[in-house]
Amino acid sequence: MLIKPAFAKEPSFSHGQTPRTAVLLCNLGTPDAPTAPAVRRYLAEFLGDSRVVEIPRWIWMAILHGIILRLRPAKSAAKYATIWTPEGSPLKVHTVQQAQALQTVFDAAGQAVTVRYAMSYANPSIASQLDALKAEGFTRILILPAYPQYSGTTTASVFDAIYRWGLRTRLLPEFRFINHYHDHPGYIAALAERVRAHWAEHGQADRLVMSFHGVPERTLHLGDPYHCECYKTARLLGESLGLTKSQYMVTFQSRFGKAKWLEPYTEPTLVALAEQGVKRVDLICPGFTSDCLETLEEIAQEAQEAYLHAGGEVFRYIPCLNDSPSWVQGMHALCVAHMGGWSMQAPDTLDLAASRSAALALGSKD
Repeated sequence: MLIKPAFAKEPSFSHGQTPRTAVLLCNLGTPDAPTAPAVRRYLAEFLGDSRVVEIPRWIWMAILHGIILRLRPAKSAAKYATIWTPEGSPLKVHTVQQAQALQTVFDAAGQAVTVRYAMSYANPSIASQLDALKAEGFTRILILPAYPQYSGTTTASVFDAIYRWGLRTRLLPEFRFINHYHDHPGYIAALAERVRAHWAEHGQADRLVMSFHGVPERTLHLGDPYHCECYKTARLLGESLGLTKSQYMVTFQSRFGKAKWLEPYTEPTLVALAEQGVKRVDLICPGFTSDCLETLEEIAQEAQEAYLHAGGEVFRYIPCLNDSPSWVQGMHALCVAHMGGWSMQAPDTLDLAASRSAALALGSKD
C-alpha cells in the first residue's frame, strides 16, 4: 500500500487577494508631549538615524548620548511648549488633518483609496501602519513623503523604514514611492495661492523670503539634489507670483552643529536685510507642508525677534500649506498621477466586474 508522506498534505490556505489601494502620508515625527523625557525619546530616535547625521557612528553615538541627550531635551521641550495646542503637536495635528482631507477628496471622487498617515520617528510609526494595512488586506500602497524636495536626510529615511519592514514580511504589498514634487503644478499653485491670500489681507512686503530647512553643505557635493530642488521651487513660485529676482530670496534655516550648512542662513539674512533698510518682510517655508517647531517657533518667534531687533519694522510669517483646500487637491492630483494602472474601484465593484467579464466570455463560446 502506498502511503503519502506527511509533507504531501494539501495546504490549508489559498492564494490570491482582491486588489486594495492605500496612500501612506509620511511625515518626520514629533514628541508625544512637550516634556523633557518625551523630547529625549524623540531626539534619540531622530538623531540616532544615520541618514540624519552622516558622521562615523561610534563618534556620533558618544556625542549624542554623552552630551546632546543630556542637555538639549529640556531646552527643546520649553520651545515645544510655546507652540503646543490642546490637540497636541502642530505637526501631528496638521498631518492628521491632511490625511483626513485627502481621504474626503478620494471619497468624493468615488475612488476606493484609503489614506493613512505615519511618522518616521515617534508615533504612529511607519512599521505599525504598514502592519495594519497588510492585516486589512491592502495589496497596493503609495508612499507619499511630506517632503516636496528630495533629500537623503528625509525622503530616503522614509524609504529605509519601508525596506526594514519588508525584510520581516513574506508577502509584500506592491509599493510605489513619490520621490519628490518640488515642481509639481498642484504644489506650486497651492503655495502661490497661500501667498496671494496673505497679500490680500496684509499687503505685499518689500521682500519675500523663502526659508527652507538646511542640510550640511557636504550633502550637495555627495549628490543630494535637495539644494537644486529648493531653488527650482523658489524660481517657480516667484514666477507664479510675478516677482522679479530682486523681490524674493532663498535662505536655509535650522542649522545644527559647527559644520558648514547650505547658505545663506535665514536669521543672519533677516538681520542683514533690516540693517540695509528693508522695513517689511514676508517669510514662507515652502519645504514644510505642515507647520511645526521649525516654522512656528524658530521662524515666527525667534527669527521675527531677530529681524525686529535689528531695525526691521514688519515681519509676517505665512503659514504652511497644512490642509488648505488647494494643497489637498494638489496632493490628490499627485497621488492619482502616481497610481496609474492601479484600479481605484471598490472591491465589490471589482468582483462584480470580474463576474460579468467571465459570463460574457462564456457566452461568446456558445
